[in-house]
Amino acid sequence: MDKELVVVIDFGGQYNQLVARRVRECSVYCEIYSYKTDLEKIRAMKPKGIILTGGPSSCYEEGAASCSPKLFELGIPVLGLCYGAQLMSYMLGGRVARADVREYGKTEVDVDTSSALFEGVTSHTVCWMSHFDYIAQMAPGFRAVARTANCPVAAAECVEKNLYAIQFHPEVLHTVEGSRMLYNFVRGICGCGGDWRMDSFVEESVASIRKKVGNGRVLCALSGGVDSSVAAVLLSKAVGEQLTCVFVDHGLLRKNEGDEVEAVFGPQGNYKLNFIRVNAQERFYGKLAGVSEPEQKRKIIGEEFIRVFEEEAKKIGAVDFLVQGTIYPDVVESGLGGESAVIKSHHNVGGLPDYVDFKEIIEPLRNLFKDEVRKVGLELGIPEHLVFRQPFPGPGLGIRIIGEVTAEKVRIVQDADAIYREEIAKAGLDRSINQYFAALTNMRSVGVMGDERTYDYAVALRAVNTVDFMTAEAAEIPWEVLKKVTSRIINEVGGVNRVLYDVSSKPPGTIEFE
Repeated sequence: MDKELVVVIDFGGQYNQLVARRVRECSVYCEIYSYKTDLEKIRAMKPKGIILTGGPSSCYEEGAASCSPKLFELGIPVLGLCYGAQLMSYMLGGRVARADVREYGKTEVDVDTSSALFEGVTSHTVCWMSHFDYIAQMAPGFRAVARTANCPVAAAECVEKNLYAIQFHPEVLHTVEGSRMLYNFVRGICGCGGDWRMDSFVEESVASIRKKVGNGRVLCALSGGVDSSVAAVLLSKAVGEQLTCVFVDHGLLRKNEGDEVEAVFGPQGNYKLNFIRVNAQERFYGKLAGVSEPEQKRKIIGEEFIRVFEEEAKKIGAVDFLVQGTIYPDVVESGLGGESAVIKSHHNVGGLPDYVDFKEIIEPLRNLFKDEVRKVGLELGIPEHLVFRQPFPGPGLGIRIIGEVTAEKVRIVQDADAIYREEIAKAGLDRSINQYFAALTNMRSVGVMGDERTYDYAVALRAVNTVDFMTAEAAEIPWEVLKKVTSRIINEVGGVNRVLYDVSSKPPGTIEFE
C-alpha cells in the first residue's frame, strides 16, 4: 500500500518497536530497519522522515553501530533519540563523552518551546533519561533546545538541515509529553498528513487479497486467538468460501476453548467460510514428550502445525495460499526486523519450514501492532468479546508449562487458569488488566493438606498492564482477589499446593514465561 512512511533505524536499543508504535499513533505508517540496511534501499523507500533509535554502545568506540554520513545529506528530516542523538552529533563534528553523573529515570527537563520539536510542550517537563554518555559539544550548526541540571544538551537542532537530536526517550510513557514531541516531528517537521487508518487498511487489504487470490483456494491457520481470528474474518470478507479455516486443537488451549472457537467459526457461526476442526492433542503430546527447552518446544509446535495443515490441504484438494496471523512484533522479536537480538521465536515465523506445500503465504496483519489488529477487528464487525479477548501465544500452554509438557500438566494449568480468569472477571478487572493468566512452574514443594504431607506443583499467576506489549508492569491486583484465587486453585485443582504471583516487569522479564 502506498502510504506516507517514516523509517526507524534500529541501533540495538530496547525501545525500537515502541518508537514505531508511537509514530503510528500519529496516524503515520512506520517500519523498523537495521542500521546495516543499505542507504540506497532507505532512499528508494522515499521516507518522509527518519528516526535513529537508542543503542547499548558508546558511539565513539571502535566497532560501535553506525550509519553512513550521507544519511544526514538526503534532505529528509532526521530525529536521533539517545544513542541516535549522540551518533548524529559525533558524526557531524560534535564531541560525545562519558558523563560524570549518569542520568537514569524520570528527569526534569527545560525545553525551548520556540523549537518546532517542542511546540505545545510545557517549558518545564518530565522525561525519561537513560544514558552514561552525553553530548559534550554540539556539532557545527546546531543549537541546544533542551537541558537538565546534569545534561546541558538534552536536545539540539539544526533547522537548516532538518536534523534534530533528543537525549531522552520521548517514546516511553514516563516522558509525560513525549507523544506530543513525536507528533511534532512526524506531522509538523516531516509534514506527514496522517493517512494510516484502520478503516482504509481494511478496504485496501480486502481489495489486495481478492486480486492476489483470484480464483485460488486459501487455507487459514486458525488458532482462535485475536490475530488469527481477525485474519480469518478479513479473508472471509475478501474471498468467502474460497477460504477453508483449519482449526488445530493441539491440546494446549485454554479450558473449553476448542468448543468456543468452533461455535464462532463453525457451521453455526456467522462467517462465510469452510471450517475444519482437527483434534490432534495426542499427536502434539507425543512430539513434546521429554522436551523441556523453550525454543525447541516452540519449533516443534510450529512445525507440527504446518504438518497438520499440509495433511488437511491434501484432503480438501489443491490449496494455493496459506494464511497466518503473524503480526509486526512477531516479525521484529524473531530477528527479522531491526537490529535487536532474537528474544524468542514465534511459530508463525521461526518454526516455518522451507518445504511448505503452498504457492504462497498470506500474512495480512504482518505490519500491524496488537492494538491495530483489534481496531481492524472492530472495523470488520467482529464482536467485542472476541476482539478484546486475552492474548494467547501460538504455542499455547506449551510455553506456560515450564519444562516437559504432559496431559496431566495441561489439565492442571487449564483448571488453574480458568479459575483465575473467572475471579478476575468477577472482580471487574478483566478489561483494566491488559493480560493475565496462570502458568505451571516446574517446581514441586512440600505442603500440608488435611494433616497430610503433599509434594505438589506451584502455579504462578501473571498479570500485567501495558500499552503496547513491548514494555509492561505487573498489575497491582487487590489482595482479597489474590487470596480468593489462591484458595480456589489449591482447593479445586489437584496436584497444586502453592500459588505464586509474578511481580516482574518487562524488561527484564517477558510477559510469557517461556
